[in-house]
Amino acid sequence: MNTAFLLFLIIVLGTLVITYYASKRTKTTSEFYTANGGLTGWQNGLAIAGDYMSAASFLGIAGMIALFGFDGFFYSIGFLVAYLVVLYLVAEPLRNLGKYTMADMIAARFDNKKIRGVAALNSIVISIFYMIAQLVGAGALITLLIPSLDYTASVLIVGVLMTVYVVFGGMTATSWVQIIKCILLIAGTFIISLIVFAKFDFNVGHMFNEMRTATPLKEAFLNPRNKFANGLDTISLNLALVLGTAGLPHILIRFFTVKDAPTARKSVVVATWVIGLFYVMTLFLGFGAAAFVGKDAIVKANAAGNMAAPLLAKALGGDFLFAFISAVAFATILAVVAGLVLSAASAFAHDFYSHIVRKGKATEKEQVRMAKLASVGVAVISILLALFAQKMNVAFLVALAFAVAASANLPVLVFTVFWKRFNTSGAVTGMLLGLFSALILVAVSPNVWNPEAGKAILVGTPLIKLTNPGIISIPLGFLGAFIGTYFSSKQDDAKFDEILVKANTGIRELS
Repeated sequence: MNTAFLLFLIIVLGTLVITYYASKRTKTTSEFYTANGGLTGWQNGLAIAGDYMSAASFLGIAGMIALFGFDGFFYSIGFLVAYLVVLYLVAEPLRNLGKYTMADMIAARFDNKKIRGVAALNSIVISIFYMIAQLVGAGALITLLIPSLDYTASVLIVGVLMTVYVVFGGMTATSWVQIIKCILLIAGTFIISLIVFAKFDFNVGHMFNEMRTATPLKEAFLNPRNKFANGLDTISLNLALVLGTAGLPHILIRFFTVKDAPTARKSVVVATWVIGLFYVMTLFLGFGAAAFVGKDAIVKANAAGNMAAPLLAKALGGDFLFAFISAVAFATILAVVAGLVLSAASAFAHDFYSHIVRKGKATEKEQVRMAKLASVGVAVISILLALFAQKMNVAFLVALAFAVAASANLPVLVFTVFWKRFNTSGAVTGMLLGLFSALILVAVSPNVWNPEAGKAILVGTPLIKLTNPGIISIPLGFLGAFIGTYFSSKQDDAKFDEILVKANTGIRELS
């Protein structure tokens, strides 16, 4: 039995043990959806970081920097800056107004079934989009480690495991898997970064000088426009990355796992420091892979560059470090996909089934059962879609999910708290226009269509040149909310003052 496979088994068995003990504490809807709000700020901060530092961060960004240099680092910058938006605009209002899902926050002002239904649809679509990237990374990773397993089998293994975590352990199991994974990932990334830095004599200037000649791109490696030749595409990508986090369902539900808004704020601060440290180290991962693994070897292992970090570990530390880093990457994927499945399942069971189908009369036992069934359904859909996206870079796939989240969810979250004139028509219009404009733009983009066979999912000419739809779909989401509000005569401002106070103070009852 090789070292990599042994470490895989240890991680899988460890997470299953966590799930077993968590299942004994997961009986009610509150325990299943939010771990009964029992996490501390430090615990939730580490869990948020563990949820956020996905396969896109660890595998995708390292590969993107190694292959394209400066353009790949855009992802690190965007992912980190995004938490300022979360901290100042979303975290406290969401915790003060919501209960289990993002739709709860909007429903605190607009108690409308259409809004709940559309919000649930958004959460499910975004979660599936994001999950595809994680499954692609998992498939590539396991195939590299265990060549006897093909990509399809690898994706199925991860799909089954993530479903087990959620169905049996709920948020408690998911949170602790994310916390442990966060610690392992930071430790593994720090070890590799330290070795890479030592190779450059612990001199940043020397490292940058060496990179001018270390890759086929030569000096262009340190300049932009290697990946994103279109300036609008670069702006579009960064808009999606910076604004998208505040609309991601699996990140938003984490603010319900703490007791109050100050703890939620502390969670974001802890997560930002941890995430900031990690994204600084992705520079060492990318530079190290480019210099010590080489473009040809990276592309041979995976055309999108997703295996750059594990290959770097092997080049620097041999089979053991390779096995350890690969196992950490596997834990990364398991932790993130569990959070994604849970967010989608919560949206379906709590918002759609409980409030729309059962009209608020569903028992706790019914809700938990429906959430578990939804978990299986979401997993199946994600696995099927992931089988068609094998050749795409996982960081790139996640950026598309960020664009959908920023377009469909962020406008409504912001307007619900800060715009008195905003109404239900504006909320529904904004969410639907943001969602479908992003999905349609992706469907007609170079991500799906390429004249050369094998370069994209389908062979053909794309209708637009933008690879990320954010620069169009995000303004359309805000515009849809604005137009929908002004073209409707409905007045929904009766609760605005109350919502504004509650969102900023956490006071639940106003006399």
